[in-house]
Amino acid sequence: MKDFLKQVAAVIVGTMIVSFFSTILSVIMFVAMMSIGETQVPLEDGAVLHLRLNGVIEEQTADDPMARFMGIVDMDKQGLDQILTAIRVAKTDERVKGIYIEGGAVSTDVASLQEIRKALVDFKKSKKFVLAYGDQYSQGAYYVASVADQLWVNPSGMIDWHGLSSQPMFYKDLLEKVGIKMQVFRVGKFKSAVEPFTETEMSPANREQVSAFLQDVWQNMVKDVATSRNLTTQQMEEYANGYVMLSDPRAYLNTKLADKLAYIDQVRDELRKKSGEETVQLITPADLAMYEEGNSSDNRIAVYYAFGDIVDIPNTNSMGGSHEIVGEQVIKDLDELAQDDDIKAVVLRINSGGGSAYASEQMWRAIQQLKKKKPVVVSMGGLAASGGYYMSCGADYIVAEPTTLTGSIGIFGLVPDPTALLTDKLGLHFDVVKTSESADFGALGRPLSPSEAGAMQAYVERGYDLFLSRVADGRKLSVADVDSIAQGRVWTGQQALNLKLVDQLGSLNDAIAKAAKLAKTKEYGVDSYPTPLTWLEQLQQTSWGNHYLEGRLRTALGTYYAPLHFVNQIGNRPSLQARIMFDPHLD
Repeated sequence: MKDFLKQVAAVIVGTMIVSFFSTILSVIMFVAMMSIGETQVPLEDGAVLHLRLNGVIEEQTADDPMARFMGIVDMDKQGLDQILTAIRVAKTDERVKGIYIEGGAVSTDVASLQEIRKALVDFKKSKKFVLAYGDQYSQGAYYVASVADQLWVNPSGMIDWHGLSSQPMFYKDLLEKVGIKMQVFRVGKFKSAVEPFTETEMSPANREQVSAFLQDVWQNMVKDVATSRNLTTQQMEEYANGYVMLSDPRAYLNTKLADKLAYIDQVRDELRKKSGEETVQLITPADLAMYEEGNSSDNRIAVYYAFGDIVDIPNTNSMGGSHEIVGEQVIKDLDELAQDDDIKAVVLRINSGGGSAYASEQMWRAIQQLKKKKPVVVSMGGLAASGGYYMSCGADYIVAEPTTLTGSIGIFGLVPDPTALLTDKLGLHFDVVKTSESADFGALGRPLSPSEAGAMQAYVERGYDLFLSRVADGRKLSVADVDSIAQGRVWTGQQALNLKLVDQLGSLNDAIAKAAKLAKTKEYGVDSYPTPLTWLEQLQQTSWGNHYLEGRLRTALGTYYAPLHFVNQIGNRPSLQARIMFDPHLD
């Protein structure tokens, strides 16, 4: 019995000791996470900004100290804001001697790449070096890297330059095989977001609009690269038709697509030579961006980032870790900016293909209230279409990149009809007793009746009419004029300028300068909103792991992610949508 009691006591004492040290370890972990999120990497003389053109580039990427501490940092995701800030710092900080661009497979919209490219062109005014090297350059990576003073490629490497194509996926027949039919209601002959549910190929109208914006975006890319590589646009077109990605790498020198074939050790030697240091500090955009010296003026310009799907409430589905524009949160944030007397103007940085028509209307209203207090300027990213344009149209001024995709002024509604699945395949049957004609509207087990379908179509048309009136009021055009360029059609920023849908072609910096001018302030500082979550708030959300896994899923599925995610969420989405096609599929 004594031995038994000794063993029990030993277990109890051991458990207490383990619990004590676990508590101490937890405290150390939390302190480490706090320091990880706040530590500034020392910047050494001879440093080189290391710009990796690989993975996903989003408008903003918030730091996640918990993920970094656990060693699962998503290195394939970068923030456009950090990249642009880092390039500005590199231009003016004497400790930074140049930029090293590492080619790869980058995934983002063309307008974001164009903005990075412009920032690099501006950086070169400092006379510091820009060296690009890659084993493989995707077309997007090459578009940016072509601005470098010297562009090197591995002797066994590849440069991709093939032009743009759009290959949307249609799953009408797939849905019919499992017994689901989509009941579609829309306004606008170009509103192609519904076509995957109703067609097996592009409609003539959709093919027309896609051809138009593809050519416009492509011509911008061709002109930019031709200028940087001292080639003609005709040569760049010929290379795109010549399957250069399959060429002998030595041909890249003859065509002037590259300047040298080299291995990574030769790149290291070149960086040592150019930086003047035996050991070169390659600093990331995220770390270098922390060295930007902010203006301490009391006059502040707020840059509010709104990117992703427009939704009424946050998505809690397991396949929904991507960024969203949550209507109710944006309204709250804009109201706070309106009440802040230090904020003299607001720049809305919008990168969205739309979503909920209801949330878009509510945010439009919030922007109108904000305008009563201070100027509002919109800076369009890669997408500011449909619901994204709904948000934009009421601003005081709109700035877009030439390759921005915008417009898509139109509305549609989707109501799934699973009758064949439930009744024919699963053997489920439904009956109803009701007091009123519309009491069972949208009930399972049957398609919409003619009267229900008529009411739904009228509902969609009212939404479209409201959308037209918002654009007409904001852009000082007649409703008839807006309708003639609406119909759900997608335009590039360059085309939209001619149609008076935007006011200027330019970057986020151009939009900030315009906002300051409208606010009649010459001295000002710039603040980003929404304010990033603290490390404790991120920990409390407990969703960082899901976000990481969602990022992995997005990378693995590529262009298939968006449509599959949309189908997965159909039941949770509002029936009225102001949305562009799932993805322009610019490959």
